[in-house]
Amino acid sequence: MLNEYSMDVMGTGRPLSSDARQQLAIELAKRPYAFSVLAFISGEPVGLVNCFEGFSTFACRPLVNIHDVAVVAQYRGMGISQKMLLKVEEIARQRGCCKLTLEVLEGNEVAQGAYRKLGFDNYQLSPEMGRAMFWQKAL
Repeated sequence: MLNEYSMDVMGTGRPLSSDARQQLAIELAKRPYAFSVLAFISGEPVGLVNCFEGFSTFACRPLVNIHDVAVVAQYRGMGISQKMLLKVEEIARQRGCCKLTLEVLEGNEVAQGAYRKLGFDNYQLSPEMGRAMFWQKAL
């Protein structure tokens, strides 16, 4: 399922590397602060959310970063991602987390709408400095 997401225009547009496909479950299992939520229909996996617990220094509490949200194409639009994200929120509250974080592509208006329905939005620490931006540097 993650490979399908990777190949999607909302992913990288390319399949996962052979190494990633072989090692991903093993590597995730090594990380005690990683967890996944899966959705099934008739015993078949149709949705996946991968999460990682982080820490907010300002709140001095844990947080959950939602790293991947994927739903098999034929099952999109059925509210599956929202149900999975509500489960993530439940887990985060049980862990005493102060917030959920995620990144979303600027052009993915469908996902943005779904996230807003659940209370997500852009954020800023102070109005004069503007919205927070998520950057990366490949290593």
